Amino acid sequence: MTDCDVVIVGSGPGGATTAEVLTRAGWSVVILEKGRNHLLDLTPPFASRRHFANDEVAATRRHLLGPDPLLEPRTYRRDETDGERILVGEVNNLPSTVGGGGVHADAKLPRFREEDFHLRSTRGPMPGAAVEDWPVQYDDLEAHYAAVEISFGVAGEAGTNPFAAPRRNDFPMPPGPDMPMAVVSAAAAQRAGFHPYRAPSGVNSVPYDGRRACMDCGFCGGYGCPIEAKGDPVAALRRALITGRCELRPEAFVTDVLRRADGRRATGVRYLDLTGYPTPPVREVHAREAVVLACGAFETPRLLLRTGLGGDLVGRFLTNHFQTFTVGIFPEPTGGERGRSVTHLHDDLMIDTPALRAAAQSAGLPWLRGGVVEHGSGPGPIDEASTYSAGADHLEAMTNSALRRRIWAFTMQGEDLPQAHNRLDLDPSVRDAWGFPAGRVTYAPHAHERAASAYAAPLHEAIMRDAGAQAAFSATSPPQGDLTLQATLGPLGIAPSSRHVMGTARMGTDPATSVVSPEQRLWEVDNVLVCDSSVFVTSAGYNPTLTLAALAHRAATLLSGGKS
Repeated sequence: MTDCDVVIVGSGPGGATTAEVLTRAGWSVVILEKGRNHLLDLTPPFASRRHFANDEVAATRRHLLGPDPLLEPRTYRRDETDGERILVGEVNNLPSTVGGGGVHADAKLPRFREEDFHLRSTRGPMPGAAVEDWPVQYDDLEAHYAAVEISFGVAGEAGTNPFAAPRRNDFPMPPGPDMPMAVVSAAAAQRAGFHPYRAPSGVNSVPYDGRRACMDCGFCGGYGCPIEAKGDPVAALRRALITGRCELRPEAFVTDVLRRADGRRATGVRYLDLTGYPTPPVREVHAREAVVLACGAFETPRLLLRTGLGGDLVGRFLTNHFQTFTVGIFPEPTGGERGRSVTHLHDDLMIDTPALRAAAQSAGLPWLRGGVVEHGSGPGPIDEASTYSAGADHLEAMTNSALRRRIWAFTMQGEDLPQAHNRLDLDPSVRDAWGFPAGRVTYAPHAHERAASAYAAPLHEAIMRDAGAQAAFSATSPPQGDLTLQATLGPLGIAPSSRHVMGTARMGTDPATSVVSPEQRLWEVDNVLVCDSSVFVTSAGYNPTLTLAALAHRAATLLSGGKS
């Protein structure tokens, strides 16, 4: 007896894309999502549940989108010399809710460039890092990139980024309004010889796919969209549900992958039905064709490790973008509290130039690559308030608002090179609320990331001052140096906070050096597919969502018998 053709674990961008492709091909799917459903009704016409609002307390303090770090703690250490852990709680958490990481994102959706898929062949090896070429290349994904851009709805402007990979089609929508301060910082970046451009964004600039255009309310990054102007992942999920061949079950915590007696084929999954409080019943879903893991690069390896699947490389080569923040303090408000979080980017610090070669040589490295740089605004009022000390000066600090209304920031999503000792494993003693081992992150950046950050920071500080900043300074995530100092850094904390997690079940052509095949199938159980950023071979220097969705689109197309 089976319940569906395919069971999908996770409802974020990868799971939603997989469900849309398979249901369109006539397959039946059941999606299991660990988190609660705040996104859309699960009965026709699958309308918005209208749970989202511009509520900083709900989003950042009460964990509306999950996970609650008290119920589902994660642990962190820099390396084994730190002992078993130095932190228990929130470690680079992505939402645990229907829609997954796509719900909270401010929806920057750039494509990777050709070089990102064959970095080792182009730049060469890096001592101390496991830089390898991907088994798929840009040309293999171009059509899938285009399909996902249409599915989610991406607004952008083709031809304005001189470093972009070629594309066959224009963006589905034109770019939305520019943030006024982004126009100023982009002009300053141009004067410095950089090439800023309007960010490809999964935020409606015009009505699209029955969803409204963005109202520029200012609550984009970190929040669910109250009017569904962000299309990822609600658009793909709704289309899958409308077919009648998709069932979505929230609050379903998958604990095991079921297999035949010989272990070579998966037959479904076992899960805890968390709606059955206080003792969740154990249920099973049986699938005829495949099990798809789309839980993200933290939860997918955690599940594989619990079930003993995937081999010794599961969890290894964890990458997070090494972020460098350059903050400018301006004499007047920048207007950053309104509009989308980011409207402009520049890519220049990923391009091989004489200046970067000289910086690499000075650092004793063969090459350097930074990452895409976002022109953006500051935090919300509650985050700002928690930055200032209590007492008589607090009201004056909030009124002056140097760290919110008068702030502008560059965020470089620095390429993070894969290293075998950077990994996700199971904590030996910390457990979640259901008794399962917490995921433990062991992570420290390579010298490459630190050198690229050190090169970028003074350049960006000079641009900020040219744009009119009274002062400019830089910081990184995770911060480097003394832990006592790091503890004073507030929201930055001591662990990575990029929300970009990749590489813990990397793809390849050799089972000895990879977890999944080029078709994203586990080598040892070939009807278990991984359709999230776990499969990334390198992190590149771009936001990962569009690429993980394009990979999921390709894997689901191949699974259903289509052409790649």
